[in-house]
Amino acid sequence: MDNVDLNVLRQVSQWLASGHRVVLGTITRTWGSAPRPPGSAVAVRDDGLVAGSVSGGCIEDDLIDKAREGVLVAGVPQVVRYGVDADAAQRFGLPCGGLIELVLEPVLAHTRLDELLDRLSRGERVRRVLTLATGAVELQAAGDTDDLLLDDTTLTTNHGPHWRLLVIGAGQMTQYLAQMATALDYQVIVCDPREEYATAFAVPGATLVRSMPDDTVTSMAPDGHTAIIALTHDPKLDDLALMEALKSEAFYIGAIGSRANQAKRKLRLMEHFGLTAAQLDRLHGPVGLKNGARTPPEIAVSILAELTAVRYGYRIPDPVVVRPQASSAAGCVA
Repeated sequence: MDNVDLNVLRQVSQWLASGHRVVLGTITRTWGSAPRPPGSAVAVRDDGLVAGSVSGGCIEDDLIDKAREGVLVAGVPQVVRYGVDADAAQRFGLPCGGLIELVLEPVLAHTRLDELLDRLSRGERVRRVLTLATGAVELQAAGDTDDLLLDDTTLTTNHGPHWRLLVIGAGQMTQYLAQMATALDYQVIVCDPREEYATAFAVPGATLVRSMPDDTVTSMAPDGHTAIIALTHDPKLDDLALMEALKSEAFYIGAIGSRANQAKRKLRLMEHFGLTAAQLDRLHGPVGLKNGARTPPEIAVSILAELTAVRYGYRIPDPVVVRPQASSAAGCVA
């Protein structure tokens, strides 16, 4: 579940506290083209107000009508499908033959919503098991996968941060990068043993650690859902982190610096730390998409854009400059 859907749950909690009845919808399967992936959430209040989205709006309109008629707020969870045939697909804005399947559940005391939100606020990952026959919910510690499972008796969903981002250095650019990455549902860890930088760092939702970068990377045991970015410009710190990161299973490893500095860094990592050419080929540097970014927030955007592309299996070629520009003052992504 990403932060968009987490905000839906928070809105549901507020609606319940104000005395409204609410139905929560979760996408369980899609066929053909669909605007939102499985696990996406929508909430409909008894007076027709909506939080979240599962389509371009047509399905939400149907849910609003049902809510106002009182159809959704009674009974137990139900599985509904939209767009089964060509007529329905056209009505609900789906391609012919497309399908969206939802589980709709009235949010009641045994839904345990506030307990779920409390655990998520502490950074926990939670597996939620909904019993379809009764609406009862069991909350468990999440496992290693984020699979959504619907069978004849239960709906199992996973909530909480699954993607991790480790940033080496707590400078100005990290402030922007950490804020934006948190909004993209990364669990953000910032490592900086330097007193002059770490003391002033404060980003809600990000964790600051003061250990040495190589020790931090090792203790995290990076997996295929981990990104590691070195931003200090200090080889004593960045190189230590990259040395361990490039041996790990992290899906993205990047480092700030110009192309010339990247070449020098790779030579150091090969000569002093014994990294292979194959390992060094995994290093994204200069870090981020090459889009002319100059300021720290612009560079943060370019970094997260590249992270997103790599996550979803896209390779974006270097752009063609359509009009000459002055060189980037930061010298980081140009």
